[in-house]
Amino acid sequence: MRHDGPVSAPDGTDLDRSDPAGRAWVDRAVAAVEADAHRSADTHLRTYPLPPEWGVDLYLKDESTHPTGSLKHRLARSLFLYGLCSGQITEGTTVVEASSGSTAVSEAWFARMLGLPFIAVMPASTSAEKVALIEFHGGRCHFVTSAPDMYGEARRLAAECDGYYLDQFTLAERATDWRGNNNIAESVFEQMAMERHPVPEWVVVGAGTGGTSATIGRYLRYRRFPTRLAVVDPENSAFLPGWAAGRTDWTTGRSSRIEGIGRPRVEPSFVPTIVDRMIHVPDAASLAAMRHLATATGRRAGGSTGTNLWGAFGLVAEMLRTGRQGSVVTLLCDGGERYAHTYYSDEWVAAQGLDLAAPAAVLRRFAETGEWLPAG
Repeated sequence: MRHDGPVSAPDGTDLDRSDPAGRAWVDRAVAAVEADAHRSADTHLRTYPLPPEWGVDLYLKDESTHPTGSLKHRLARSLFLYGLCSGQITEGTTVVEASSGSTAVSEAWFARMLGLPFIAVMPASTSAEKVALIEFHGGRCHFVTSAPDMYGEARRLAAECDGYYLDQFTLAERATDWRGNNNIAESVFEQMAMERHPVPEWVVVGAGTGGTSATIGRYLRYRRFPTRLAVVDPENSAFLPGWAAGRTDWTTGRSSRIEGIGRPRVEPSFVPTIVDRMIHVPDAASLAAMRHLATATGRRAGGSTGTNLWGAFGLVAEMLRTGRQGSVVTLLCDGGERYAHTYYSDEWVAAQGLDLAAPAAVLRRFAETGEWLPAG
C-alpha cells in the first residue's frame, strides 16, 4: 500500500504516514457510497397471498428492487465502506472478490461508481446472465473450475496487483452494523410495525456468506424480540451439517446449485449460535417453490427465494397445525431474469436430473389446505 508521508528516522522517531490527497479521495468515496444509500428508497415488504382465515401472515422483503437487483447490494455497500474506512481501499486500488454472482454484480457497480478496477473470481458454472451484468458494470470475470478454488485465487490476484480482497465470506458479519443503521433487520421491523402481527414468529433466510443471518440474529437479541431465526440450506451445503455437529470446520467439497446460498465449507461469517433452526431444502423443492411464487403472485424470483419460501411455507403449516397465529418474514433475494436459461428452463432442469413434480404437488396441497407433507 502506498504511503506518501515522511518515512521514519533511523531511530524510529517522527513516523508520519499521512497522505492528505489520499485521505481526501477516501472522504469523497465514502460520501458517494453514503449518498447512494440516502437516495435509494427502502425495499418493499410484500404480502404473500395466504387465506386470511388461517390467521398467519407471510411477508417477503423484496430485495430485488435495489439498484443492482439483489439482496447483495446491501452487502456490497457495507464491504466497500469497511475497506474504505479501514484504509485498505484507496484511489486506484484494484478490488477483487470471490463470488458466485450477485455479490460481484453489486460490487462491480460500486467499483465503477468509485472509478476502481474490479475483478470477480467465480465458478465457471455461474449463470451467463450474471456474468453479463458484472461485465456491463465494468467488472472483469476470472473463472475457476470449482467453488472451493475461489478463495485462494482471489487472494492471489489481489496480491499480484497490489489490490484489495473484499472477502465477503470472512467480513460480511463484521462489515454490517447489526445494531441498526438501516440494516435489513431494522428495516423489516419498522415496516412490520402496523401489521396485525407486527413481531414475527419466524424470520427465514438462507446462508451464503452468513452475513444476513448474523445481522438478523444479532438484531433480534439486541432488540429483545422473541422472533426466532430459521436458516434454510440447499443440497451440498456445509452449513446445516456443520451446525448440527457443532463444527465450524465442516466441508462438503461440492458446490450448491442454488446460486447465492449454500457453500462447500462453513464460512467464517456464519454465526451458528444465533440460529434457532436449520431446514434442509432439496434443490428440486427450491425451484418448484420459485416457480410457485411466479404462479401465485406474478413475480419471478431466483432459486434462493424458492429455498426461503419452502422453509417459510413449512413453518406456516407448523403454526396452523399447532393452532398458533402470527407472522413469518422471508426474503425475495433477486429477480428471475438472471436465471432465464437455468432455473426457468425446463431443459436445464431436466439436464440436472431434477424432477419438480413431487415438490410442486406438496406446494399445491399446502396452498389448498395449509397442510405440509413434503415426505409424501
